[in-house]
Formats: sequence, structure tokens, C-alpha cells
Amino acid sequence: MDKILEIKNLIVEIDGRCVIDNVNLDLYKKNVTALIGESGSGKTLTALAILNLLPNMADVIHGEINYKGNNVLKLDPDELREIRGKNIGMVFQEPFTALNPVIRVGVQISETISAHYTITRKELNEKVLRLLDMVKLPMTVLKSYPHELSGGMRQRVMMAIALSCDPEILILDEPTTALDVSVQKEILGLIKGIEIEKQFSVLFISHDFSVVNMVADEIFVMRNGRILESGNKNDVIHKPVHEYTKHLLDCVPRIGDERERLPEE
Repeated sequence: MDKILEIKNLIVEIDGRCVIDNVNLDLYKKNVTALIGESGSGKTLTALAILNLLPNMADVIHGEINYKGNNVLKLDPDELREIRGKNIGMVFQEPFTALNPVIRVGVQISETISAHYTITRKELNEKVLRLLDMVKLPMTVLKSYPHELSGGMRQRVMMAIALSCDPEILILDEPTTALDVSVQKEILGLIKGIEIEKQFSVLFISHDFSVVNMVADEIFVMRNGRILESGNKNDVIHKPVHEYTKHLLDCVPRIGDERERLPEE
């Protein structure tokens, strides 16, 4: 497989406390890599570091994040703006706070495209409509404000924005959190379908093995800022090595004394 992004020996501190501890993680073309762990394990900070969007109080002490031979941690603001949204798209953890509450959805989808491409109004409108079709949203959402949409619809809007410039890498930070089970299944099916169609690389962040099992090819298990175990999905799920991985697998709902089977892909 061809490697598209490489995180090497990444160490991040907040107020002198290590929150990302010597993390190594590779993303490959046309592959879904899952980063799984409990809340506070460092998953989101790792993802934000890829786009150099770490909070101001966070300091990168050591390491590299190489995308196409360039360390994104060393890029200037203009170079970063070229990559963000265009080459690497991200669906943030909470769409309600990630979307601007006072701007209509149509404008928010359009502005990322306009920031990276010079196209006519007609071409822009056609692109937006194709995106709506891709994420299975009706045209009526274009005139809606985020608070007028359901959680699942807001998540689809975020996916449309992240996909708007045909990125090579898509980062999905807990894309099914706070959604009911039926909507979760719809979103996961949508993600899998788009990934197959577009054939890009995906970094899928989650705390739930039952969700990860439906979409991932490779799994990295994270705790307290460290990668404890990684490998092929089937190996990690069916032959876990680390006790923490076994603990996460034990959190999959049980029926009686038997663990409910993890859903098939």
C-alpha cells in the first residue's frame, strides 16, 4: 500500500503535561484507519495536529507529521490554508458547534469551495447540488440554519463541507456520537459508500469497537496519549494483545452471558 501521511514520534504537551506521547501512525491510500480509545485518550488532539489546529496552550515538543514529503508542523499559514479543506478534510466531533449558527447551510458549503477554487456561480451551484446528492440531503437544507436541522442532517452537512474539494484524506472525529442507533447506521453506511466511490484515505476516530468494525481496515488503540496496540482490524478485534484493548472490546453490549456479535461490515 502507498503511504499518504506519516506521524512520527509525535509528542505534545499542555501546560507541561504530556498529552500525546511518542505517537507513530501511518495513513495509506484507499484505506480506513481507525483510532480508538476512551474520551481524553488523545485521539482528537492527534487529529487536530494533522491540520496544525492544536489549541494555543498545546505545544509540539517533538515529532513530524509528513504529508507528501512536507512536515505540516513547519508549514507557514498560507501553505496550511492550501492543505486544509482542499487536500485534507475534517468532520469535527460536534457539528452543532462546528457550524456557524447565523449563516445558512448553503453558504457554509459554498465558502470552502470558493476559498480554494475560482469558478463561476453556475459551477459552484452545480457542485453544491452534487454534494447534497452525495450525502443524501434535500435541496431545502441550503436555506436552513444549523439549528433547524436534526443531528443526523447536521452531520451530513459537515461531511458535504469536508468533501467539497475532493480531499485525499478525510478525518472523521466521532461522526456517530450523540446520534440514535438508526441514524448511526445510516451515517456509517454513507461513509462506507463514499469511501468506496471516492477511494480516499480515512482517519476514523471513535471510542466504540462496534462502530469501528463496520468501517475500518486498520486499528490503532490509544490510551493516555499512547498507542498501545495496532494492526489489521481482524487481528486487533479477534486476537487482541493488550489488556486495554480487551477492556474496550468488553464494552460491546452483551446479551445474557454472551457478547453480542460485532456487526458485520
